[in-house]
Amino acid sequence: MNAANPQPLFDRVALIGIGLIGSSVARVLRREGIATEIAVATRSQATLDKARALDLGDDYHTDPADAVRNADLIILCVPLGANAAIAQAMALSLKPGAIVTDVGSCKASVIRDVGSQLPDGVHLVPGHPVAGTEKSGPDSGFADLFEGHWTVLTPEPDTDPAAIEAVSEMWRRAGSHVEIMEAAHHDQVLAITSHLPQLIAYTIVDTATDLEDRLQSEVIKYSAGGFRDFTRLAASDPVMWRDIYLANKDSVLEVLGRFSEDLTAIQRAIRRGEADTLEEAFTRTRDIRKGVIEAKQDKIDEKPE
Repeated sequence: MNAANPQPLFDRVALIGIGLIGSSVARVLRREGIATEIAVATRSQATLDKARALDLGDDYHTDPADAVRNADLIILCVPLGANAAIAQAMALSLKPGAIVTDVGSCKASVIRDVGSQLPDGVHLVPGHPVAGTEKSGPDSGFADLFEGHWTVLTPEPDTDPAAIEAVSEMWRRAGSHVEIMEAAHHDQVLAITSHLPQLIAYTIVDTATDLEDRLQSEVIKYSAGGFRDFTRLAASDPVMWRDIYLANKDSVLEVLGRFSEDLTAIQRAIRRGEADTLEEAFTRTRDIRKGVIEAKQDKIDEKPE
């Protein structure tokens, strides 16, 4: 990206939270000249000091209300469970016409927790960049994180079109493909494509921790690609994922129920030696993998060394 973006989209952007996603967004804002001024807020002074050392912003705050003053765009990059308190803390400091967006993996809860706190004249455009790694912290981000990935926006029907377009253009400059979607539908889709796989990874790796010491050490020593990938997923931020499962529990429980039924059917086929049933199931799943590859969504995001 870069060269042909002569005009900043926003005078001041406030980033609330500066972990993997927030710090990657900060780097994109710098690279693309999207913002004239970047404010960074996080409750941890140590994290704020790290962000300052990395030159991720122009001013730094532990109080979100200070960061959002005069901001044209506010991006919430915190665990979903923190949204309501932050929205309440910053609401009175938001200027008329400001746009609030976020990067969370569940959208209905953002509309509920954030939208209900915002004053009239402030626009909410919930967003979810479908990209990430298992790493966390401000030094884990990189500007190319969103390149070639989808960012889903879930504005309410009466949201100002100009606000939606401004947030869309920011993500396009980050290299994302932008999709507009209804919030409940987004949460159902992500329950199967993201939340359930993450839950399975946590569970499998947790199962390994319960093995006796000798067997556990051999599992680690002889880890092939499958188990290694599960450990990568299971290394993700536990607070973030705790909040995702609580915020999207209805959709997660629905797909978890379907998965449990399918797993039981596979278990029964193995027990009964039903070779044809197993082969048919495994053949069907290959088509999904082909679709992922054709959609160019098969790469694993890793920070360049």
